[in-house]
Amino acid sequence: MPGDGRPPARRSARQWTPSLSDFFTSRALDNPLLWHRSQQWVVTFRGAALSHSRPRRTSPQGASDEHRHHPRDRCPRRRLQRTDRHGSAGPLHPQAEHPHHAGEPLAPLRRAPAHAPARRGPGTDRLPDPGPARRHRCAVPPGRRHRHHTADRLVTLDDGAALSYDTLVYALGSATDTSTVPGAAEHARTLDDPRLAHHFSQRLPEIAARGGTVTVCGGGLTGIEAAAEIAEAHPGLTVALISSAEPGSMMGEKARAYLNRALDRLGVVRTVGVKVTKVLPDAVRLDTGELVASDLILWTTGVRVSPLAAQAGIATDAKGLVITDPTLRSVSHPEIHAIGDAALVRQAWGQIHGTCQSGVVTADYTAAVIARLLRGTTVRPFRFGYFHQPVSLGRKDAVIQFTNADDTPKRWYLQGMAAVIYKEQVSSTPPVAAELSRYVKLPVQLSKGGRATRATA
Repeated sequence: MPGDGRPPARRSARQWTPSLSDFFTSRALDNPLLWHRSQQWVVTFRGAALSHSRPRRTSPQGASDEHRHHPRDRCPRRRLQRTDRHGSAGPLHPQAEHPHHAGEPLAPLRRAPAHAPARRGPGTDRLPDPGPARRHRCAVPPGRRHRHHTADRLVTLDDGAALSYDTLVYALGSATDTSTVPGAAEHARTLDDPRLAHHFSQRLPEIAARGGTVTVCGGGLTGIEAAAEIAEAHPGLTVALISSAEPGSMMGEKARAYLNRALDRLGVVRTVGVKVTKVLPDAVRLDTGELVASDLILWTTGVRVSPLAAQAGIATDAKGLVITDPTLRSVSHPEIHAIGDAALVRQAWGQIHGTCQSGVVTADYTAAVIARLLRGTTVRPFRFGYFHQPVSLGRKDAVIQFTNADDTPKRWYLQGMAAVIYKEQVSSTPPVAAELSRYVKLPVQLSKGGRATRATA
């Protein structure tokens, strides 16, 4: 049965695509893209476990809950293992693919009972260090504040627990920067946290009922999508979009013209070529001195990264991005791999900027690099090129601008329902692809940049 800890049965070609109900089973929830806040994650690598809250427990019952080790778990790539609130975990094998146990038969695995009580106290938040040869590859659980000690190769969490590592993946991402404009942090909302976004959306019907105004600060793709979605869902609202540059300025002329027609149809009021100098509880002040009254303010402009890397002595640029070599390893600490928005990644055509396109690809590449380094095989330099700029304009309209490797627009673009279908496929593919990748290797990169990145290789 799904969710009982056993490997799923082999599927025929007709049963290859998982059903919707599969994503609510415990097996599907092993997928990090389907994270839920009620779950706690344990990072496993080669059968060794790191838990941020509880150690792995074993069942005293014995044969009644034995599970044989599945060949998929012997893969030297890291995978995520879910634990429930009682601390019980799925099958983890301490022998899997470890050089000290090469060729040895695998012992039976035991699953912890669901009723096992959680133990807390000194020493329970950290597994014993088995020595340099078997120290864990480390990833920090989401939502935990932490400090990084590069000299000792330790990550210290906010509750005092310490995680040792030989190889670290630095993937702290970025957040909306509300520190550059006075009042933005106090009076504007962001989309950094799903709970904050939910609270923001709950206020919209009330404001729409009295014909209020919502102001979106920032004319990038996030600001455009937010303004269009709000205007379509709540026609009674006045939606104002404030931007220092023309919305969609990164797109080609035809795609940008279509975008502006869609915003006109939705009634989005644009104020272009100005900057916000101060955010007040009920208005924003522009550099022209004008006050734009607003019942709710959404801030979507500017990003910042965590100062943790710079504080730990890792080489960073002026913005705090980890400077990486062609294989996405820190130039000052090669045992640290940086991915996503937190990494400064350069290609022959220029520097990568943070998007989901580059985030997913750098993560997949780094997982493969770590596996190759463990096997002692050759690692090729990272190559990446942008492919498209998909923008939703509400739920029933969209525009897709196809791009060159350096994110400059090509002639080709999609609009209307064709773009809606395209965008929906792009947004819904990662969870399904992650599930299917358990059975077959699937590419996650649309473009390596072609000629534009050959100099990188």
